[in-house]
Amino acid sequence: MLRCILKRMRVIAGTYRSRVLQAPKGLETRPTSDRLRETLFNVLSPRIAGAKFADLYAGSGSVGIEALSRGAEFCWFAEREPKATAAIRANVAALKLQGGYAIEDRSVGKLLNAMVKNERAADIVFLDPPYESGDEYRATLDFLAHNHAVILALNAIVVAEHSRKLPPNETHGELKRYRLLEQGDAALSFYAITMKLSS
Repeated sequence: MLRCILKRMRVIAGTYRSRVLQAPKGLETRPTSDRLRETLFNVLSPRIAGAKFADLYAGSGSVGIEALSRGAEFCWFAEREPKATAAIRANVAALKLQGGYAIEDRSVGKLLNAMVKNERAADIVFLDPPYESGDEYRATLDFLAHNHAVILALNAIVVAEHSRKLPPNETHGELKRYRLLEQGDAALSFYAITMKLSS
């Protein structure tokens, strides 16, 4: 785990390709590996251009920055760990991003509630809580499902990174998993809203 945190990260593709990103120091965060990030964006690539992206439990912000690099229109970063939010701010400053993003440094819940209140919908939501935090996965996925009419754009997808051994539930209200990709000890669960059919 420590080796992963100390490893240098780079933007994989797009406008900021090969630019080095700072990772938070310490053991509080676990950055998404370059390999898993590449797998994620291979799947998301047809949806990224012009998308509104939410990077929840953002850590260094590498996933949201990758989305912006590949043409996302806007990214919300939510991360409350001070060293991690400092890394996000340092990374966007180093890339000289003048806009197209917002950082919520209090909690994921604060960001999601603000998005609902202000009727801001995301096309893609990525969440990566600590793998052992089952309550965080449940609370966030349940909130997205309950408020999907406001917070998720039409045909939006939600992606949860998690431990291969600790997958989140397949269904959260009308939010249902339609794809699971495993890579080493990590996995990605892809969710979409499946509207209930009337009988």
